[in-house]
Amino acid sequence: MPETWFNVRWPDDSRMRCYSPSSTITQFFEPGARYAVSEFVGIARAALTHASERVRAKYGYACSASAEQLAVIERAAEAFASHATVTVEGFER
Repeated sequence: MPETWFNVRWPDDSRMRCYSPSSTITQFFEPGARYAVSEFVGIARAALTHASERVRAKYGYACSASAEQLAVIERAAEAFASHATVTVEGFER
């Protein structure tokens, strides 16, 4: 369950390096793909919840860093219209 970072570019061209406790994040996002902000947040919520549950299954507790990352994403998304686009630029391990 290797930690994986995913890099995103927000509608204002700012960039964010996001954390996932599991490489399963790569099953939710396509590198180079553009997502409406609302869609991106929904997928991030599903992906980070899934990753946190994998941690729970392995170690007996959820991943608090995953929940914190989701909160950061949700706060950042509030600054943009829901139809504006976010680009997932790629992944790092």
